[in-house]
Amino acid sequence: MRKRVVRRPYNQRSFCVIITIILVFCFIISGCTRATKNSITPEVSGTPKEIQQVLTEGNLRFSEATPRAKDMGEGRRRELTKVQKPLAVIVSCSDSRVPPEHIFDQGLGDLFVVRVAGNVVSQEVLGSVEYAVEHLKTPLVIVLGHERCGAVTAAVEGGHHGGSIASITERIRPLAEEQKAKGGKGTQLVERTVDENVRAAVTELKKSPILREALDIEKIKIEGAKYDLDTGKVEWLK
Repeated sequence: MRKRVVRRPYNQRSFCVIITIILVFCFIISGCTRATKNSITPEVSGTPKEIQQVLTEGNLRFSEATPRAKDMGEGRRRELTKVQKPLAVIVSCSDSRVPPEHIFDQGLGDLFVVRVAGNVVSQEVLGSVEYAVEHLKTPLVIVLGHERCGAVTAAVEGGHHGGSIASITERIRPLAEEQKAKGGKGTQLVERTVDENVRAAVTELKKSPILREALDIEKIKIEGAKYDLDTGKVEWLK
């Protein structure tokens, strides 16, 4: 004798609840993915002027403590093992308070950074910049100084500096003496020398035949800038 199968009545309410939960879950996942994609800095290419604007906007985010999320994952690292396409070359001071990637709110592979105390241009620094311009086709070169620079302060104060420190301060000292002759004193003297040191570095870079050629055909742009430790803002120097 066959057993009679008793079917339970279809529970429409339970079905609707399950469907609602699934839809909400899919919406949340989709929203998170979209937010992550939008928050990661997109790969940028363009003219030197356009790249400078990108960095200006990045610095504004940094100074307002609203940095954009960066792709620091395995995929990005794997991509960078094949090729690098930095937006700009930054010649900056070694000061621990002046990290260019943070200051301009950029991620892995976005900046080609050359750091040296006092952001002075030695042959090694020049060679590094030339490499980025000639081989990596980087369109923008920036010399980034900063207020209260220790190397500049040491050059202004004079005195003997042991070891190889003098190789840095002696490059800056003539600029400090020039500003002293113009009546500069104290903090004002240091800051004026910081500015002139950046301009001197820009001038030195422009003497390079490789960089000069790229400048002449407007392939690159070389700019000087100064970072404010208090505000977090970068000022473009003229």
